Amino acid sequence: MIFVRSLLFALAFYAWSLAMVNICLPVLIGPRRWLTAAFRLWARGVVVLLRVCCDIRVEVRGREHVPTGRALVAAKHQCMFDVFAQFVTLPDACFVMRKELMWIPWFGWYAWKARMVVVDRHGGSSALRKLVRDGQDRLAEERQLLIFPEGHRNEPGHAGEYQPGVAGLYRDLGLPMRLIATNSGVHWPAHGFLRRPGVIVFEYLPPIPPGLKRGEFMRVLQERIETASNALLDL
Repeated sequence: MIFVRSLLFALAFYAWSLAMVNICLPVLIGPRRWLTAAFRLWARGVVVLLRVCCDIRVEVRGREHVPTGRALVAAKHQCMFDVFAQFVTLPDACFVMRKELMWIPWFGWYAWKARMVVVDRHGGSSALRKLVRDGQDRLAEERQLLIFPEGHRNEPGHAGEYQPGVAGLYRDLGLPMRLIATNSGVHWPAHGFLRRPGVIVFEYLPPIPPGLKRGEFMRVLQERIETASNALLDL
């Protein structure tokens, strides 16, 4: 049954996504707020498909910690849904993404229009400086700049290596770091076809105040995100 429901979801997901990609092409020549609304509609559609096809509910916890204006956000990354889901919750999300993704047809066009922050993971110190400059620019628009500190998806219960870009943003932008824990990979694996029923939780945690030294910040960041994410695995 899980296989059949997962297959149904896959067909519905790609049909919905392809329809939205083509219907929303005119949005590329309009103001960015139109694209933000289109992303939100698409993401809400994915949430509905998960519930109907796979019996997967999506729950957001810690709403008192969800930012509404300019903010830095660091999130656990277990599957591609971690990106989609934030368009539903955050009012104007902007993601740090690797530059290779910009070459994907359609996806790259929409990411460019949405003014996502593109980073060269092999660019060294110059890439970090550009990340900070672009972050400052997006925050001036009162957006929520979200970064996945591990840089890629990891299996539930596994902590990847937290990358230095998140520390650079925290140090130079002088804002609290908001945190998101999740168990998404339990129900939507990073690799594989099956979608397992249950509850995907995105939990917003109390922010880390600005001003910590780099080493202390990285320790607290990883400890809080990983501890909270692991606590969600048995739901």
